[in-house]
Amino acid sequence: MVAEHVHTAPIVVASNRGPVSYRRGADGTLVAGRGGGGLVSGLSSIEQDAGEAAAVWVCAALGEGDREAARAAGRRLDPADTGGHLVRMLDIAPETFAAAYNGVANSVLWFLHHMLYQTPLEPTFDRAFREQWAAYEAYNAAFAEAIAEEAAEGAVVLVQDYHLALVPGLLRDLRADLRIGHFSHTPWAPPEYFRMLPDDVAGQLLRGVLGGDRAAFLTRRWAEAFAACCAEVPGAEVLRDGEGQAAEIRYEGRTTRLGVHGLGADGDFLRERAHRTDVEERMAALREQIGPGRRTIVRVDRTELSKNIVRGLHAYRRLLEEHPQWRGRVVHIAFAYPSRQDLAVYRDYTAEVERVAREINSAFGTEDWEPVALHVKDDFARSLAAYRLADVALVNPIRDGMNLVAKEIPVASDHGCALVLSREAGAAAELGDEAIMVNPYDVEATARALHLALLMDAGERAERTKRLAAAATALPPARWFGDQLRALRAL
Repeated sequence: MVAEHVHTAPIVVASNRGPVSYRRGADGTLVAGRGGGGLVSGLSSIEQDAGEAAAVWVCAALGEGDREAARAAGRRLDPADTGGHLVRMLDIAPETFAAAYNGVANSVLWFLHHMLYQTPLEPTFDRAFREQWAAYEAYNAAFAEAIAEEAAEGAVVLVQDYHLALVPGLLRDLRADLRIGHFSHTPWAPPEYFRMLPDDVAGQLLRGVLGGDRAAFLTRRWAEAFAACCAEVPGAEVLRDGEGQAAEIRYEGRTTRLGVHGLGADGDFLRERAHRTDVEERMAALREQIGPGRRTIVRVDRTELSKNIVRGLHAYRRLLEEHPQWRGRVVHIAFAYPSRQDLAVYRDYTAEVERVAREINSAFGTEDWEPVALHVKDDFARSLAAYRLADVALVNPIRDGMNLVAKEIPVASDHGCALVLSREAGAAAELGDEAIMVNPYDVEATARALHLALLMDAGERAERTKRLAAAATALPPARWFGDQLRALRAL
């Protein structure tokens, strides 16, 4: 049942992570830290343009500081903590959150959509999984109930990502008047991979998303994969447009429209932020580490399994082996910021990244040249400094919904940067014509691509970078968000 609340919000955004997080300060008080990203800037622009200050963001408490703040706040957090946004942070039981977030969202759905399983050994859907799945259901139900309480009559609801795949269907049962959209920030697995899930779970996930009026994706490729899963698993009808592209899914008397919105970089923000004092300081430190006259190959990633950092390092090693003229003349600046270190497989992967980097430095390094400059401490200003210094950007994910780094580096680059890009990144659909494309599994081909990128004429590199930057900023976060909102309102 929906609680007795005044339904006031014309727009509701729902995501696992919200625009604010809390931690204990040195004096024991709760300190709020505001986040950025596409949803924050998108929601801000909608509120400013339309005057809709009643838009509400529903998110989960991620840690104990968040839970304390949520309990103290009651229904909504203090807008002074959230940059003026109305935020409802859900105090979901820690054990339920952990099972839903780590047990299902990050250890099953992420692996599934990025096709990361070692199938001779995993996955195994046993009783422990069923307990975690029950937690995922409860977690999604908590979001659906909170959204139903917040949303005004006929409101637009934008549900974000694989964490909340069941929410549209659950919310539809609670509030049939709402216009509901779901956006997937990851790839979508093809049917033959998706069907590794237990049949009932696979069907439940698809029916959950199909409870919405729209299901939107970063690229046409991921939208088509979703449509194929809907046709094969629950037997839904896929309607196609005049160009043969999947446009609507009909299932159980409902129609869900498909959308594609390729999130771009925020060019104005990046260019301004990349020239602040702290970035200039990081540039000076990086230049000293690189040494005079040397070229740079830059990568900036979390140590996420799908980012393919280890194969990228092996490709760099092959470059030094096959083309010794680059020894002493190029430095691989590799930022590998720790991710999901509460999961053993991620800790092991981070350790392997560090081991391979040390091995390359040991094999090729000299007194005045360290081939790999590996940084594992997250530092946004240092990342921007590396963007500006990059001669070559290496973005070689195994599979990626979009990959904003591929878009951000050309925008922030000072003198032009050659982009070596995986064909399995969603960004390839927009940037492929100007990048050097690679098969992310082919270490030899990636080494050759790095060599070609280093040899690229400065004029050509600069011209390519201009075209890459134009493509990268074609759909900035505010417009990306607004386009989805307008599409839902038009239904």
